[in-house]
Amino acid sequence: MKVPFLDLQAHHASLRGEFDRAIAAVIDQGAFAGGPFVAAFEHDFAAYCNCEHAIGVGNGTDALWLALLASGVGPGDEVVTVPSTFMATAEAITYCGARPVFVDIDERSYTMAPSQLAAAITARTKAIVPVHLFGQCADMDPILEIARAHGIPVIEDAAQAHGAEYKGRKAGSMGAAGCFSFYPGKNLGAFGEAGAVVTNDAKLAETVRVLRDHGQQRKYHHSLVGWNCRMDGIQGAVLQVKLPHLDQANERRRQHAAAYTHGFRDLPDVVPPSETAGIGHVYHVYAIRVQERDEVLRLLETKGIGCGVHYPVPVHLQPAYQNLGYGRGSFEVSEQTSAEFLSLPMFPELTETQRNYVIEAVKSSVTSVALV
Repeated sequence: MKVPFLDLQAHHASLRGEFDRAIAAVIDQGAFAGGPFVAAFEHDFAAYCNCEHAIGVGNGTDALWLALLASGVGPGDEVVTVPSTFMATAEAITYCGARPVFVDIDERSYTMAPSQLAAAITARTKAIVPVHLFGQCADMDPILEIARAHGIPVIEDAAQAHGAEYKGRKAGSMGAAGCFSFYPGKNLGAFGEAGAVVTNDAKLAETVRVLRDHGQQRKYHHSLVGWNCRMDGIQGAVLQVKLPHLDQANERRRQHAAAYTHGFRDLPDVVPPSETAGIGHVYHVYAIRVQERDEVLRLLETKGIGCGVHYPVPVHLQPAYQNLGYGRGSFEVSEQTSAEFLSLPMFPELTETQRNYVIEAVKSSVTSVALV
């Protein structure tokens, strides 16, 4: 049997007719860059996130960058985040002219450890960016409390957390802004690149709208130096078709995750993800932790199982950020988990047969590696 890591064809099959009609409508109206289809999605996505505003942009990196710029982050500033994340989190900080400052992650949730946050804040800190990694929200209450005490905005990196919740609050709705990616493989994915910023701050929302369109408040009148970060009309139309199905798809992901975790219950050499009480995990990624990860990965691939590794090199150890002065041993949890994470197939249309095959293959592969 072959089990893909992600099956977008299966994911899109039942909605193919709706996609065809939505894209045809964009073609008929010629609304390709921004326009009414993007605006309609923005309205629906803001409501979904329990926010007043959603601003569609070109991708998730744009969302982070513009949200930081709109929050006043600039050259010489510092922004606190985590090294266990995709490179885009740090890149957005750098492209504001600011310096990423890292704190380690919690060993159970794999999100920012609030206990380490206060010590990382200096007079130059202008924002905090917790990352809702793999679909689970960071522990936001203590993070927000520390941020309020220092007068610092919190920008949520929710690129992997569409529909996730924290104590009844939607991902993206808790900080000054929330930043989403709609890369095709996300829980809510476009047919290409797209992203969004959500916020309840009308001034921040307006600044992001201006920045995404060359700094224009109206055509050919530029109040800021901006960039071209608009969302395409086709992406807005596609996302509006998919949004009503997101909660159901997330529930299927949770069911798959529960079955995986149950299947590994008697396997001490596998550490399944831990879902924190009161936090609604949406399992963009189901990452187990195993010793000899690369060998287990090789064995699973020989059995036809597609797996992923998120992320093998923490950001602070990337060559691109050697100038920050961090070295190996700076963030022990991030470094340890980066060597152990193994992401298993996870998508709503995963079948019970496929899922059971993966469970048995993991058991046999981990056991055989342990016996060597």
